[in-house]
Amino acid sequence: MRFRHRVAAGIATLVLPFAGLVGLANPAQAATSATATYVKTQDWGSGFEGKWTVKNTGTTSLSSWTVEWDFPAGTSVTSAWDADVTSSGTHWTAKNKSWNGTLAPGASVSFGFNGSGSGSPANCKLNGGSCDGGSTNPGDNPPSAPGTPSASDVTNTSVKLSWSAATDDKGVKNYDVLRDGAKVATVTTTSYTDTGLTAGTDYSYSVRARDTADQLGPVSGARAVRTTGGTTEPPTGDKVKLGYFTEWGVYGRNYHVKNLVTSGTASKITHINYAFGNVKNGQCTVDDTFAAYDKAYTADQSVSGQADTWDQPLRGNFNQLRQLKAKYPHIKVLYSFGGWTYSGGFGQAAQNAAAFARSCKQVVEDPRWADVFDGIDIDWEYPNACGLTCDTSGPAAFRTLMQALRAEFGPNYLVTAAITADGSNGGKIDAADYGGAAQYLDWYNVMTYDYFGAFNAQGPTAPHSPLTSYPGIPQAGFNSADAIAKLKAKGVPSKKLLLGIGFYGRGWTGVTQSAPGGTATGAAPGTYEAGIEDYKVLKNSCPATGTVGGTAYAHCGSNWWSYDTPATINSKMAWAKSQGLGGAFYWEFSGDTANGELASAVDAGLK
Repeated sequence: MRFRHRVAAGIATLVLPFAGLVGLANPAQAATSATATYVKTQDWGSGFEGKWTVKNTGTTSLSSWTVEWDFPAGTSVTSAWDADVTSSGTHWTAKNKSWNGTLAPGASVSFGFNGSGSGSPANCKLNGGSCDGGSTNPGDNPPSAPGTPSASDVTNTSVKLSWSAATDDKGVKNYDVLRDGAKVATVTTTSYTDTGLTAGTDYSYSVRARDTADQLGPVSGARAVRTTGGTTEPPTGDKVKLGYFTEWGVYGRNYHVKNLVTSGTASKITHINYAFGNVKNGQCTVDDTFAAYDKAYTADQSVSGQADTWDQPLRGNFNQLRQLKAKYPHIKVLYSFGGWTYSGGFGQAAQNAAAFARSCKQVVEDPRWADVFDGIDIDWEYPNACGLTCDTSGPAAFRTLMQALRAEFGPNYLVTAAITADGSNGGKIDAADYGGAAQYLDWYNVMTYDYFGAFNAQGPTAPHSPLTSYPGIPQAGFNSADAIAKLKAKGVPSKKLLLGIGFYGRGWTGVTQSAPGGTATGAAPGTYEAGIEDYKVLKNSCPATGTVGGTAYAHCGSNWWSYDTPATINSKMAWAKSQGLGGAFYWEFSGDTANGELASAVDAGLK
């Protein structure tokens, strides 16, 4: 019952322009002046991520480059970045962008792509000649990833890092040491002491190797380090205060991680759910790779105040979340998979729960962003019931999936789930073993909203997030109190239940009756979707005129809306504390005002 319609965004760097092949440079020039090498940087079974590196080994500048290769049938490029990639059958061509075609002597540039299938490139050509001056297969391989660095001798201003060596077929030349994704040193040994740090501050360290041909290998796993001393972290109390950050919000909504800082929200939350990863072929996968880890941020857009560079190992939302955690070390981030749109894959995932769990951990622990995520959240809408699609995997499937995730992730990761709040008899809570699964989870995000809305176009009008029942409520059991009571009755501990708050309203038009229960003619107009509007808009465009079931409603003209306000949130938080709940969560940050007044109400109400 949660709205999760992904905003479509046309991003040039993610769309392959299959418009024909580009012209090639003189073959004689390429064979002796440059090399092109390939490495598979990630493999998730049904697909992979690949990277080509072009290096100018000559004595004069290159003005452009074009890499060609063949893939076997069944293997193809699905998206690419930092190059324009085209195809003709199984033959693939990548040409430089306008800004990365010129290479000085000794300089190199990389471009990457996501692929489907399992094949490897063959018959490589660079500007029409051999990629290595000899064979037409890719030449000298880049080095492997070094081991994840360990930290010792941590002081207020320094830390000693050590790591296991990388391997390479021609030999490792040196290592780049990365702090928060930016290079701080290049060393020839497998240890480094970083100095000049700030006391009481969180940092993230990783390393990457360079071989004798100056090829860079993949980045190691990341090690989080907090220097000693400094100020105490902000007190968070014993209640969870969690908000959802949507991956697609960086487009039409223009909402970025930095908004959590400028609104004051970052100091008032304990956890963030990053939504959403996709579930394909029974496996977890990153959805929008551009928004997640490739979108470049300027200095004024960035949490750290530093601009992204084209060649840094991690950009996008993930890097911004890394910077947020360095600034607010009390915040934990979970990667949420599924949601309304992407829940159709969970049924297949449940058929091999262990393999699904392994795939999820591979995504969460990807070496490029392993320090960003502290756990995983599963948003299956809905096990053994109907959401966007209907699932028939049986009542035990959800528990089986949660058990496999806990076994794979172990005790040091958070494992949570967003679940239905249908408290009716024989409803969605009764369709799956939420009580049995609770032992494997840290908490449930109970989606106590979207009970009523203009998906019933003629009404009756009713609050979409009622805390309690009330006379005339259209459906028994469709309220927070009944849902929480049912989950407790099934054996879920109170402290493992979080109350859900919507930072948006649902509304109808063609309504003449101010009180709930009126008829309507359809959905009220909304900025992004009819029948839905952000709180930050509704508080001014249609101010609340009453309260029912613990939620505000508003009648303005012919429109009727229901939504939570700071006052109703305060009452809901008081109720949550009286029930011994573990805290609250909300969908989602961008619906709040610029000064975060709803997040502030959740924070204040749980203290």
